[in-house]
Amino acid sequence: MTMKKTTNLGDINVTIGAIASLTGAAVSECYGVVGMASKQFFHDGIAVLLKQDNYSRGVVVRQTEKGIELDIYIIICYGVKVIEVVSEVQKKVKYELENALDIDFAAINVFVQGVKVIE
Repeated sequence: MTMKKTTNLGDINVTIGAIASLTGAAVSECYGVVGMASKQFFHDGIAVLLKQDNYSRGVVVRQTEKGIELDIYIIICYGVKVIEVVSEVQKKVKYELENALDIDFAAINVFVQGVKVIE
């Protein structure tokens, strides 16, 4: 599935995978985020931490009548305020994607799948 945007220079097609990859890159730069988690959630009772090339598996992109909605699945670091990390992820993703793609987003939902202790 692709999203089409028309400009005065021509048409631009953006794939859902590209949006998911950009989202994963923006999330990985946020304070308190250890990494992305799979949207399948648990494997043997433990959230699976995704590697950088699989970040798109931790993002669900939906196009609704209100606009584009993102579901982001993350694992956070132990000892940080969850609400602060989630708020930072929402702000960063919204800023990065709206500047890069010039597309408005209806909702950016962040799901914390686990907490990891970093030594």
